Order: sequence, then C-alpha cells, then structure tokens
Amino acid sequence: MAPASRAVVVAALSLLYLSREILSSEYFSTLTLFNNELHKQGCSSLSEWEEYAADCESSILQLEDPDCEEGSNPPCESVFSLNAEKILNQAKLFIEQKKIPFPVDNHNTNEELAIGYVLIGNGLYDEAIKHFSLLLQGDPELVSAIYGRGIAYGKKSLQDIKNADLALFELNRVITLEPNWPEVYEQRAEILSPLGRISEALGDLTKAIQLQPSARLYRHRGTLLFISEDYVAAMEDFQQSLELKKNQPIAMLYKGLTFFHRGMLKEAIETFKEALKLKADFIDAYKSLGQAYRELGDFESAMESFQKALMLNQNHIQSLQLRGMMLYHHGSLQEAIGNFKRCLQLEPYNEVCQYMKGLSHVAMGQFYEGIKAQTKVMLNDPLLGQKASSEYLKVKYLREYSRYLHSHLDIPVAEYNVDQDLPGNFKNHWAKNLPFLIEDYEEQPGLQPHIKDVLPQNFESYSSEVQKLICTADHLGALMQYDTPGFLPNRRIHRAMGLATLEVMQAMHRTWSNSKVRVNGKTRQMQWRDMFDIAVKWRRIADPDQPVLWLDQMPARSLSRGFNNHINLIRGQIINIRYLAYFDNILDFIKDRILVYHGAYNPRGLLEVRQALENVNKVEDLLPIMKFNSKTRDGFTVNSKVPSMKDLGKEYDGFTITITGDRVGNMLFSVETQTTEERTQQYQSEIESIYKDLTAKGKALMLSTELGDADAVCNLILSLVYYFCNLMPLSRGSSVVAYSVVMGALMASGKEVVGRIPKGKLVDFEAMTTPSPESFSKTAKNWMNLMSLPVWYQSLPSVAETFPSSRTMIEVLNTDSSSHCPKKS
Repeated sequence: MAPASRAVVVAALSLLYLSREILSSEYFSTLTLFNNELHKQGCSSLSEWEEYAADCESSILQLEDPDCEEGSNPPCESVFSLNAEKILNQAKLFIEQKKIPFPVDNHNTNEELAIGYVLIGNGLYDEAIKHFSLLLQGDPELVSAIYGRGIAYGKKSLQDIKNADLALFELNRVITLEPNWPEVYEQRAEILSPLGRISEALGDLTKAIQLQPSARLYRHRGTLLFISEDYVAAMEDFQQSLELKKNQPIAMLYKGLTFFHRGMLKEAIETFKEALKLKADFIDAYKSLGQAYRELGDFESAMESFQKALMLNQNHIQSLQLRGMMLYHHGSLQEAIGNFKRCLQLEPYNEVCQYMKGLSHVAMGQFYEGIKAQTKVMLNDPLLGQKASSEYLKVKYLREYSRYLHSHLDIPVAEYNVDQDLPGNFKNHWAKNLPFLIEDYEEQPGLQPHIKDVLPQNFESYSSEVQKLICTADHLGALMQYDTPGFLPNRRIHRAMGLATLEVMQAMHRTWSNSKVRVNGKTRQMQWRDMFDIAVKWRRIADPDQPVLWLDQMPARSLSRGFNNHINLIRGQIINIRYLAYFDNILDFIKDRILVYHGAYNPRGLLEVRQALENVNKVEDLLPIMKFNSKTRDGFTVNSKVPSMKDLGKEYDGFTITITGDRVGNMLFSVETQTTEERTQQYQSEIESIYKDLTAKGKALMLSTELGDADAVCNLILSLVYYFCNLMPLSRGSSVVAYSVVMGALMASGKEVVGRIPKGKLVDFEAMTTPSPESFSKTAKNWMNLMSLPVWYQSLPSVAETFPSSRTMIEVLNTDSSSHCPKKS
C-alpha cells in the first residue's frame, strides 16, 4: 500500500473512531479509550514502516537513497529534499524498481509520471496535481496521471474534505479505464471510509480481494468491519490475513480486539499474547492485554501489563490514562492521581485525565484541587460543529455535587438529606446523563475558606477498637465482591459497604430493642427506607462520580413518564459479559412466554412453534421463530411477573425483556425495569408490609432463643430485598446497597454471612430472575453459609457515632490498613 494510501487509512480510522466515540453513549471510556489510538498503527510514516516492517508491505512511494547507509557520517540527507537532482534520481529509481502504476511504453513519459509520484511522497500535493495535470493536457486518458492526481487529491482531503470529491472523480475515471486493477479499488475505499460511506468502501475492498487477494487487503477490510462493529466478519478477515502472512502483529492485535468486544475475554488475552510473540515491544498489545485483564477483574495481571507498556514508553498517554482509571476503580485513588498528573504533564488538555484527576481529588476530600481540575474541563469548550466529550457533559454535575459535599463536610450526616436538598431537575438530568441545560438553576455556593480539605489519617491514629471496626468492615465488604467478568475489586467500595453493613446491624438491633434513631434531623423509629439510606450514604461517599439517588424523589413529571433502568445484554455482536450466567434462565422464561402467547393468539401454529423451540439453545435461535407471527416479526417484548406476599394471587410487573433484529449480528437483547409512580407504590407497599412484620419478629427475636424465629426473620429480610431488587429504586448501586442491608440485618438477627457470592451470580439479577421470594431466599441462603454471629460484634464501636460526618467518612475511606488488618480467605 502506498504511503499516500496509508495516511488516508489513518485519517479514515481516526475520523471513524472519533465519530464512534461521540455517538456511543452506552459505554463510557474503557472500551472507547481502548480503540482510540489504534489508527496510529497504520504505517503512515517512514519511521513507522521501519518499526512495523513485518506488517507494512513495500510501496510504490517508499523512497530510499541507494547511496546512503544507515548511521553514516555525515548523516543521510532527506530523500525528500527539494533538490531537483535528487527528485530526478528518485524518479529513475522508481522506474528501475518498476513501481509506477499503469506504466506506458514511452520511457520519458514514465519518468515524468515517476516525478509526480515522488512529489506526492514528498508531501508536495499541489505541485504533484499541477505536474499530472500538465501530462493530462497532452494525453487526457493517461491512466497513471489520472491515478496519481486522484491520490494527491486524496491526500489533500485530509485538510479539506472538498478534495475528496475530486479524488473520487479521478479514481472513478481510472476504474472505468482499468476495471481490473485492485489497488485503485483500495485507494477509493480509503477515500470513502472517512466520509462515512463504509458500505461502499467495503464493496471496493471486496472487489479488490476478488481481483487479487492479499494479506493487506484482508487486514484493511477487517479494520473497516471492526469499525462497523461486525466483529465476526472482521475476525475472519484478520484470520485470513494472518494465514496469508503470519508475521503481522497489528493484524493479530485487531483479531484480539474482535474477541474483546464480543465478550470473549480469555480468547482476547491469548490473541494479544500471540501479538506479543510476533513483536515483543508492542506497546498497544500490552495496553490491550491490560484492559482485557481489567475487564476480567484480574487487577494484578492488568497492572503488570500496563507496567510493561510504560516500561517500553514511560510517556505512553493511553497506558497512563487507562492505568489511572483502573486504579481509581480499584479504590487506589492516590496512585490514580499520580497517573493522571503524569498524563497531564504530557498532554495538558487531555479531558479524561483532567476529569479523573478532579474526581479523584474530590473523592479523597481534596476539594480545592478537585474543583480546579473540574473547572479546567468546563473551560475546554468544544469547537463549532464538534461534539462535546462525555467528560465535558458530566463535569458540571460533578462540580455542583462537589460544592454541595464541601458545604456539608462537617455537618452530621443524620441532619440533612441529599435527595431532598438537591434540585429535582438537577437530579433528573444527572441520573439520566443529560446535557446540563437546566432552566433557572441556582448554583451551589462556592468553596468556603473556613471549611478545610480532608487531611490524611493514619491507621494508628484510630483507637484499637476502631481499628478492629475498620478491619472487620474490610472483610465484610470483600464478601460482597462479584466473581464475574466486568467487576473489578474496589477496596474503597469494600470498606464503605462493610461499614454500611455494620451500621445497619447496629441500627436494626437498636430498633428491635425499641430504641429510636436520628434521621434527617429527627429522632424517630427507623423505617425501611432509613435502613437502606444507611447503605446509600456510604455508597455515595465512596464514589461521587455516580449519582446514587432515589428515583421516587425525582420531579413528579419525570416519575410520571417512567424512569427506566436499561441493560443491553446483546447489542449487535457486543455481548454484555456481566450477565452471561443469566442468559439461559432468561431464555427459558422467554420460551415459556412464547408458548403462552401462541396458545392464545396462534393456536393452529402452536405445535410448529413448540417443535421449533425445542431446538432453541441460545438467544439468536429465537430470531427465526419471531417470523411465525406478523405481530412479532420485527421483535417482541416479554414481561416478568413478581408475586405478592401481602395479597396472595396478585402479581406486579417485574422487568421487561426486549428482542429485536432480523439476523445474528444485528439484534438487540435487553432488559429494563420501569420505575413509574404506580409500580413504585405497589412495591413500596409490599416492602412496608414485610418491614412491619420484620420489625415485630425482630423484637420478638430479641426475647427468644427459638431457631424457628431466627429463620423466619432471615426469610423476611431476604424477601424484603427481593422486592427492593425487583423495584430497582435507585439510579445506581441498588445491588450492593441491597446486599449490605441483607448482611447487616442478618447480623442483627444473630447470623453472620461467611460464604461468598458464587461465580457468575449477581444479587439483583438473582432476585429478578427468581420466580418468588421463597425461592430467592433459598438460593441466597445456600451461598451465604450462615453461622452464629460471634459475640464480639456487639462490642464494636458505633459506626454512626465514630464517623458522623462526611469528613470522618472520607477520612476512614482514605486510610490505608493493608499492613495492619489480618488477611482472611
């Protein structure tokens, strides 16, 4: 491929990755960042040709000075010097090496053509266009001159898109005159792709492959298929390219990325390792390997891979950025800040690093540095016609919430309520990730000088009793960790939710002992929402980036329209690996509902449908069955039902399953819960009824030693959380909030959870896909491995009194206990 061609490919990929990053709002950062710089491997310069010699094939514009040896003294002059004699020498070399496309029988004409191509190679596109135009005045159908002028216009289209039309016009003329020349189709594809005309570009590459298949052409088509998210076809092309030419680290990298995006992480990891065998110093392969391990939840292996990338290039911005983000989501905020600072030294206007630096500072209670970084992101307005980055769209919400946190830093948490204090439209827009366009919004007050930042706290500064409290919280929080791809262990979340568990235990114990609690500035009997609010406040303070808000506290207009919690399980060829373990359960449920539907509306075709369903083993197999009925031809939805404990025989709407599409690779398989006012009232009525019963039985349990009483309390706790998870009442974090309440309430009843959540299991999805609270209770108790609560738990200090304010909560979350707390298996 010619250098001109290669640079066009680079531009095409750059533009397409940029547009993809802007248009895709479903997944933030990790996957987007993962692809962001891949176009840099397009062999667009001589240095890159040397670095990736195995991937970049000889080109008609790869000019070399035959009389110059590497490392000579004096050093070699640029072969692209404007010296006319050198240009002529290069033109002669061009002819000798038979690199001229569409040569003619006349030597002088070939020499003139060669000069034009040398001018292109030198970046003198206007001069090349003039040169080829002069040749075409003498012979309007001189194919090589038309082709050269098309290449030159294509190069100029990188600066001015208007030149793309001129380039296409010239290349179309060449194809009319010489329809069997594969390079021309490839050149045209490279002009079409950055214009967004991907299907036409793919058609040209397919034609080129039909004429003369090559490793380069398969790799090029695979790259465009990858951008189009047709990962299966892209993988086949990369594989075909590698079979034709094995030593291609870039093709191997892309093959690994196709696995990554399809949720096949183990296959992706093995392929990235194969790329590293081909090129041991392949930075992007190490970076991609690190990201795959991160998605798998393997923090240590991910760190090792990012470290190797940075050993090869300590200034590799993408690796610094990705490692910093992983450290943040691992709960290692101080180390994350170090990566973001280094990133910003190298690239001061990097919005991701600036946003994450500000977020990390605020999470640690360093509000002055945090808001300063946030303001820098806000000032980086997008250019006219340019889409704003996701960081730019989010940063004002973060800054306003940071100001709110700072102003309440030393106020006891029991004396105020975030959901009531923050403006309704602000919460609604923030939770829905909408642009910050809020009418008549009054900003939070700026930072108050008398409120100081949170200072570092040494573990030894806490009393031995509080140290034991912290270590216990770390252990309990680790029991909530999902052993499922896509969930990275987060030490900060572990501690926060462990402390939430202990505070719930203590609050429930006081309630069952007829004591009152302090909530929202009032002293009263604890209600079910107060119990969950304990976990909510800890989840909020652990990660201020995520709006953990009660949906029923949103503005009435928003709630009346419905607030959807939407999860894509399969979108196109992208599989959400977090929920793979539940695909079979959901599939069985769908098959059952299809039979019910056809029994009611298509009884004559029921037998045919039943037989077809027997061969359905995966979601994609349902697509042909959708054609059996005109009403389901374009897709269908299935609603789950949740039985009432309060009103036997009554059912509530659970979650909605949607399947649309016409073929494998072009389907949407999703679930969502719709939080409408009516549905919320139904579930809250159920939860209130269970909580009332739980409170009565909990009080009786305080006076009883009967095992049956404890088991009844356990079932009520799990039933309450069953309805909470099916309601999904929070904008974020419902699952971990629910499980910390389960563990805390069980501990109040005298039961300790010692078992871990099984591999592949998710608490919220377990509740949503289980047909009744009784079956959910049975399943959960199997993995919890409940034991009698050790008596020393009762002597732990009060969590609410030890950490009464946001400042003290942040202090304890910042404290490093790694060398002090005993390791538990």
